Amino acid sequence: MERKKPELLIPANSLEVLKTAVIYGADAVYIGGDVFSLRAKAKNFTLEEMQEGISFAHERGVKVYVTANILAHNEDLAGAEDYFGQLKGMNPAPDALIISDPGMFTIAKRVWPEVEIHVSTQANNTNYETYLFWWRLGAKRVVSARELSLQEIKEIREHIPEDMEIESFIHGAMCISYSGRCLLSNYFTGRDANQGACTHPCRWKYSVVEEKRPGEYLPVYENERGTYIFNSKDLCMIEYLPQVIEAGIDSLKIEGRMKTALYVATVARTYRKAIDDYYTDPKLYEQNLDWYREEIRKCTYRQFTTGFYFGKPSEETQIYDSNTYQNDYIYLGMVEEVSDGRYRIVQKNKFCKGDCIEIMRPGGENIPVEVLELRNEYGEEVESAPHSKQVLWLTLSAPARQYDILRVRGNDSGE
Repeated sequence: MERKKPELLIPANSLEVLKTAVIYGADAVYIGGDVFSLRAKAKNFTLEEMQEGISFAHERGVKVYVTANILAHNEDLAGAEDYFGQLKGMNPAPDALIISDPGMFTIAKRVWPEVEIHVSTQANNTNYETYLFWWRLGAKRVVSARELSLQEIKEIREHIPEDMEIESFIHGAMCISYSGRCLLSNYFTGRDANQGACTHPCRWKYSVVEEKRPGEYLPVYENERGTYIFNSKDLCMIEYLPQVIEAGIDSLKIEGRMKTALYVATVARTYRKAIDDYYTDPKLYEQNLDWYREEIRKCTYRQFTTGFYFGKPSEETQIYDSNTYQNDYIYLGMVEEVSDGRYRIVQKNKFCKGDCIEIMRPGGENIPVEVLELRNEYGEEVESAPHSKQVLWLTLSAPARQYDILRVRGNDSGE
């Protein structure tokens, strides 16, 4: 039996990135507000921005889910009641809340009884009885723990109601701690990862030492790979979508609520095409695998792994010699307005008149163009764009459209 096409769920940390996710292929977008979200360092959304973003998405048939997935303390509860009331009063309102804490779940159901609740991966959802527990309380969807294999997810699917949904991460950064419950940041810096303020100590460089005598420590080097002992590779399942779909996953989730619009557009567009190709014809998906692989490497990434999906990871899923991303393409900006053959962007990185750049289209096209002319917001011609967030009007050697993204290969920039 052919399974229903799964939802593609994309992250957004700002109104710009939400619009990018919608235009580049998301079926749903998940965002955080100013409070109760596990990405406190992300830009996040004011209530006004959230309202505008939900309206933009709904006009295009895309859903918006709001995260409130902190592990709440007593002092958080009264504020949560007010916050859920504000979300309920929106028109249009969010399509669902993502919650991990039973207390927050209870408050949300009391304040907003009809709201659809998705139980966050932070709740450590590792077996079908846990899914059924949340189902009986009124959850519509449960996000699987990242430590599950596809076989385990398939077994969960077989034991839960047909209309209960499974959501699983298929791309993005992996956490060193069990389903994201980490104490390292709080221990080292006082910033609590479970309250949204993680400092990502898993990406830091460490020294492995041995105490030779009391108070005397000498470095221990097991091999030449270095000391980034907690730094994991990034998850990527673009080559294994048939197995993911067969496991019975209803929503394919991309990690990255602190990523750029270029990252979101690249990942959303690639997975959108891969999913659609597979449902058109599995052979078409197989034929286009090289394109998916090539495109997915055009956004920032560490190196790729399949995580726990095919069994417990080995030491090969860690990166011991650095904590840096690979970044082959640089984000220049998105076309916000078209007027008289010129294209308005808010510039993100430096480029120059005469540079060869690339137009990235939502449908999958990549169009090489030359920058023929640059003008600032006052209409003055300039030779380069060195200032971030500078408003520019461009003339290009080929036409662009609203919401096209402009990018350049790292070593092709005029910097």
